[in-house]
Amino acid sequence: MSERPDPVRDGLPCVWMRGGTSKGLYFHAADLPEDPAARDALLLRLMGSPDPRQIDGVGGADPLTSKVAVVGPPSRPDADVDYLFLQVYVDEALVSDAQGCGNILAGVGPFALETGLVPARDRETPVRIHMRNTGEVATATVQTPGGRVTYAGTAQIDGVPGGSAPIPLVFENLAGAMTGGVMLPTGNAVDTIDGVACTLIDNGMPIVVMRADAFGLSGQESRESLDAATDLKARIEAIRLKAGPMMGLGDVTEKSVPKMTLVSPPVAGGVVSTRSFIPHRCHATIGVFAAVSAATACTLPGSPAAEVAVLPEGDRFAIEHPTGAAEVLLRRDATGQVTGAGTLRTARKLLAGRVFA
Repeated sequence: MSERPDPVRDGLPCVWMRGGTSKGLYFHAADLPEDPAARDALLLRLMGSPDPRQIDGVGGADPLTSKVAVVGPPSRPDADVDYLFLQVYVDEALVSDAQGCGNILAGVGPFALETGLVPARDRETPVRIHMRNTGEVATATVQTPGGRVTYAGTAQIDGVPGGSAPIPLVFENLAGAMTGGVMLPTGNAVDTIDGVACTLIDNGMPIVVMRADAFGLSGQESRESLDAATDLKARIEAIRLKAGPMMGLGDVTEKSVPKMTLVSPPVAGGVVSTRSFIPHRCHATIGVFAAVSAATACTLPGSPAAEVAVLPEGDRFAIEHPTGAAEVLLRRDATGQVTGAGTLRTARKLLAGRVFA
C-alpha cells in the first residue's frame, strides 16, 4: 500500500468551487483520513479555524465560505456518487455533518465529472447523488457539450453576479429527511414555544419558521443589524434549544440544525420574505433545503408562513432573502399537499490543485 501523502509537506488534491451561493473545498473521499476525528482536525487546519478571520487557512471568515464536500464512489445502487457535506465552523473548533447543503451540492456533479468519478455524456449529463447527511438522492443535470463540463451560461441566481450554466437539482423523498421521515415531526402545523407560534418542519432541512413581527421586527432588517442584536439572538436560540428535542433531533446545543427562519410578507414579488439563521448568524441568502422547507411551510393553512405568504398560481416559489430570492419548484397534488421539490443552481470551478495543512 502506498504511503498517504503528508498534508503538511505534500498537500492534498482538491478543487475550490463555488456551489450556488456558497464556496468550499471538494475532495475525493480517498484523499481524506477515514477516521472522522482525524479528518475534522485536518479540515479545521485547512480552513484556518477557529479564528474569526481564518487568516491561517483558506476559509473566507464566513460560514458560507467555510464548507467541504467529500465525494466518492456510491454506496447504493441507485446513485452515481456519495456526497458528504461538512460545515467547518469559523470561530469554533467544530466540524458538523448534522445537515446537508444544497448550494455545495450544486458543485458535486461537475466535480464528479471533472475528476473521473462519473463519465460525461454529450450535451448534458445527469448525476445521481446520494446525500449521505440525509440518506436521500438528488439528481443534478450538468451541461457537458462535447463530453466536457462547461460553466459558461446565462442562468442567474440571486446572490451571485453574472450568469453561469444552469444546474437543475431534483430531490427525492425529502419529507422528514432528518426527523424520522415525518415532515411535521410534532404532527402540528403550529406549535407555541416561549409564547411564539412556530412551524417545526423538515422537508429537506429541519427549520423553525416564525413570524418576524413576533419579535418586533419588520422582517426587512439587514443581516448585519440582526447579527448585532444579541438579545434577539438569545431569544431565538432559547426557542431553538426547545424545538430540537420536539423535532426528534435531541440536544441541539452543538448542532447546526434546526435553522431558525423569520418570515414576513414579500416585498419584491416573491412568495415570502425570510431571514434565516445558520444557526447563530444571519444567512446572507437562504440555504437551498431551508428554502424548500420554508416554501413548503407557506402551503400549510394557519401556519406563521401561510399567514404572511402570497402563494403563486403555479409551482415556482420565489423565497426572498437579504440579497434577492431563491427559486424553489414545488409539485403539489389536487389537495395542495407538496409531493416533490426542485431548484435551479449554478456552480463554477475556481481553482484546482493542492491545499496544505
